[in-house]
Amino acid sequence: MIILLLGSGGREHTFAWKMAQSKRCSRLFIAPGNAGTSTCGENVQIDPLDFNAVGRFVLENKVEMVVVGPEEPLVRGIWDYFQENEALKNIPVIGPSKAGAVLEGSKAWSKKFMQRHKIPTAAYREFTAAELESGVEYLRQHPLPIVLKADGLAAGKGVVICEKHKVAEQEFRDMLDGKFGAAGERVVVEEFLTGIEFSVFVLTDGKTYKILPEAKDYKRIGEKDTGPNTGGMGAVSPVPFVDDTMWQKVEERIIAPTVKGLRKEKIVYKGFIFFGLINVGGEPYVIEYNCRMGDPETEVVLPRLKNDLVQLFENCAKGTLGRVRIRADKKIATTIFLVSGGYPDHYEKGKVMSGLDQVKGSLAFHAGTRRQGDEVLTHGGRVLALTSLGKDLKSALRKSRRNAKVVQFDGKYYRRDIGKDLEAL
Repeated sequence: MIILLLGSGGREHTFAWKMAQSKRCSRLFIAPGNAGTSTCGENVQIDPLDFNAVGRFVLENKVEMVVVGPEEPLVRGIWDYFQENEALKNIPVIGPSKAGAVLEGSKAWSKKFMQRHKIPTAAYREFTAAELESGVEYLRQHPLPIVLKADGLAAGKGVVICEKHKVAEQEFRDMLDGKFGAAGERVVVEEFLTGIEFSVFVLTDGKTYKILPEAKDYKRIGEKDTGPNTGGMGAVSPVPFVDDTMWQKVEERIIAPTVKGLRKEKIVYKGFIFFGLINVGGEPYVIEYNCRMGDPETEVVLPRLKNDLVQLFENCAKGTLGRVRIRADKKIATTIFLVSGGYPDHYEKGKVMSGLDQVKGSLAFHAGTRRQGDEVLTHGGRVLALTSLGKDLKSALRKSRRNAKVVQFDGKYYRRDIGKDLEAL
């Protein structure tokens, strides 16, 4: 099977690495890819948001399946574009329709969806710029801390937790004034839930679903979870506090009602659903949905997945996921992200990387990288994920930390406390 994978991050390198292992994958293209994906297939310089260019490439190269990594092409409707084109409509696109991708594309819509289907989530209100003053008044009466969320896509940075009312008011005004562009035209003000977060992933064919290994990621830039949110500084899988009782609650109260709700509302959804969850005193609540796999969670979930990923995608496209049994490695997987100095704010690109050939005992998944001749250069804020498998958490973390020291580039930064909060559990 000839496959086109859309995207250029660590998630996509992990997808490419996993799909390239499948005997069912005869040729793999990645658009646009990065320095890492080029070792798994052929990078092609196509913008995933240029649907016409994607469609032409698919037809010219006899592509038989399109796998969509990032959220934006899905939210903009790449699945619908293929369905509306007679020459493309029979080529499977792994990802939801535009209507399904609204689960991630609009936090306000997803909140309403959860209310309609009685899925546990934090209480909330939503405001637009026209409701600025009533929103400010609402904030002044709101218990602290206050969670503010830009309604639309903001590259994982549109959530702010405010410890003071004045800070919340200023952040609220900034969001509605364009801090996150169009993503902040509507702002969701949410109740703060106290607990420990974790991520659950399912692959669904619209009728049934299969649960993949869970993970816990670390969003804050600073150690001990301080500083602004990032796209993710590291992750661990499995999560020790997610026991059989919690799994039962998650599936019965959250996963099954979500998939059933999509089907009831006649929303076409063949792809991944990411459930960002929080354990509040033993009860799971939904913090957010994503319409694709998470990053950096993909970098610890797929290395534990024993199934043929291409076969899973074929089952998803054909509506036969019910025949599949998910098999996961019992080992612990950890990943630590190396990021550019200054990230998630201003950072420089084009720094020469060294030590990649000296990484031992870990998988090096590229995110923000590019090749220039024989050199690999940094090309983003989050640069490289170092994933390790071990018989226990400590041994896996030891490998990732050791290799985090081996890889070098100017301004390199990483969190040294990834997974430490779980070591005592």
